Formats: sequence, C-alpha cells, structure tokens
Amino acid sequence: MTASTISKELIAALNEQMAKEAHLSQTYLSYGGWADAQGFSGIANFLFGNAQREHDHMMKILGYILDNRAKICVTGIPAPPEDPTDINSCFEKILVHNADNSRALLMIEKICFTENDWTTWNFIQWLVKDMGDEERVVRALLEEFRRADDSLNDKVLFSLN
Repeated sequence: MTASTISKELIAALNEQMAKEAHLSQTYLSYGGWADAQGFSGIANFLFGNAQREHDHMMKILGYILDNRAKICVTGIPAPPEDPTDINSCFEKILVHNADNSRALLMIEKICFTENDWTTWNFIQWLVKDMGDEERVVRALLEEFRRADDSLNDKVLFSLN
C-alpha cells in the first residue's frame, strides 16, 4: 500500500471528526425518538433526517480517509445525552453539539492551513458550509419556539406535521 499524502495529525483529526459525526447522528436519532414519543412527529422527522445527514457526513469523511490511503480508526462513541425536558431544551442541546462539531472542523481547517494541505482543506469545506447551514436552521427554529405563545398547547404548537 502506498503511503498516505495526508499527515498523521490530519488523519487523527479526520478520524476524530468521523467519531463526532457518528455521535451527533446518534444524538439526533435519540432526540428524534424522544420527540416522536412526545407526539411531535414533525420535529421527530426533522431530527431523524438530520441523523441520516450526520451519518452521511461520517461516511464521506471515511471515504476521504480511505481514498487517501490512510487508516481509518473507528472508536466507540459516547451514549447520547439524556432526553430533553422540552422542545426548547432539545434544540438548545442540539445547538451546543453543533457548535462543538463546528469548532472541531475549524481545527481541521487550521491544520490544513498550517500544513498547506489544500486538497484536504477543499474537501472539508462542504462540511464547514453544511454545519453552518445546520446551525442557522437550528437557531432559527429555536428562536421561533421561544417566541411562541406559552399559553398554547405544546402538541398543537410544535407538532409541525
């Protein structure tokens, strides 16, 4: 096997990002199950869709690592956090997870920049953009939920069917 053109530091960071994407996917999946059990089927569908999206991110990173003749390192991921207490806490927790994911991506960008690895930098830009888009959507939904009239029935207000 030909040696990888990606540095060991960058390979480690990409493998770590792959694990972060898997953890975020599992978190979305868990929160989607919670939302469905609460009767919020529209929100559950949104969360399940994002679980798939994060899984796809993980697989794309895995493919990039393999395409560059580097070794993937599949590690255990933490269990998803406890179920949210309400819709607001659900999206607040998701926002925290997304921000952590974005910080990790910025570190990968920094490594790419330091190493002049523009191929990997270009590769990672789709994920940086996608995470930014995802954070904007979650922030917008959270703002809508916060503005909602508390006197309305939550199931009517948040079912988003």
